[in-house]
Amino acid sequence: MKVRRLALGFATAALIPAAVQAEEVLLRVAHFLPPVSPAHTKFIAPWCDKIAAESQGRMKCQIYPAMQLGGTPPQLLNQVRDGVADIVWTLPGYTAGRFPVSEVFELPFFTTEREPSSRALWDFVQGHAMREFAGLKPLATWVTGPYVLHFRDKEVNTLEDMKGLKVRAPSRLGTKLLASLGATPVGMPVPQMAESLSKGVIDGALVPWEVVPATKAHELTKFHAEAGGNHPLIAATMIFVMNQKKYDSLPAELKQVIDANSGRETSAWVSAQFIEPDEAGRKAAEAQGNTVSRIPVEDIAKWQAAAKPVAEEWIKEISAKGLDGQKLHDEAVALVDKYSK
Repeated sequence: MKVRRLALGFATAALIPAAVQAEEVLLRVAHFLPPVSPAHTKFIAPWCDKIAAESQGRMKCQIYPAMQLGGTPPQLLNQVRDGVADIVWTLPGYTAGRFPVSEVFELPFFTTEREPSSRALWDFVQGHAMREFAGLKPLATWVTGPYVLHFRDKEVNTLEDMKGLKVRAPSRLGTKLLASLGATPVGMPVPQMAESLSKGVIDGALVPWEVVPATKAHELTKFHAEAGGNHPLIAATMIFVMNQKKYDSLPAELKQVIDANSGRETSAWVSAQFIEPDEAGRKAAEAQGNTVSRIPVEDIAKWQAAAKPVAEEWIKEISAKGLDGQKLHDEAVALVDKYSK
């Protein structure tokens, strides 16, 4: 009997480490920029450190920057849906057509300051666009800082200056915006931008300031044009999403850690992490001796009038899908106004 009890004791003891080990969760987190990028250093790594601390080390991240899991930036969404990655940071604009409703926040002259607009985007997605996140758990949804025009050889101050210029477009609606302004849009992910600028494939690019230092765009361009007024030319939506099955597999206490680091205020926090990098990007351009100009508020009205058909077309496209495009547009505007007050 003693031998049997002793054997049972050893068997039970052998199971304890396995049980403890099973409760330790490693999350594969993937994104498309280098590990020196602001997104990695100011948002993703700190977020991972926070969930590790709050889970007392039971949940940790293995971060894969610069597409280290393979593929191209537009494939990140499939990677997280298929479980290749557990969490990804990506831009819906890289997968045109898959986020048609939440895309409303990428319309020209639509957003205001990034933090209130990011709170508005979170509420809008939760209320109207969760079908676009099938198989995914949104952790944060936010808007970037203002997108700025950066040019190799030409200073742009007026709408007429835009005509014929080949400009990198960030998204489907960014493409439509540039076309409405008279430019020739060229769609491409950020990692391709530097080579295209250096080879003269494009004359300029539409990107926020924060990506300038990491891509050396300040060394490849000489002129930068910001929009005057309360609304940027355009902003991109960004998402930090988790594989739903992975989330569902977590024990309740680890789900609580994820939930505590997700949502409206997390979205606003993420957006705020790019304020300093935006300022650094602008300063890098100025330190390079480049010309940074602001399109006067009185001229912006012409740009807004030229871009108005982009919003009208979006409303028609959404309505053609059986939804009320005008109502969705107006509700998104109301949310932006609500949080911007």
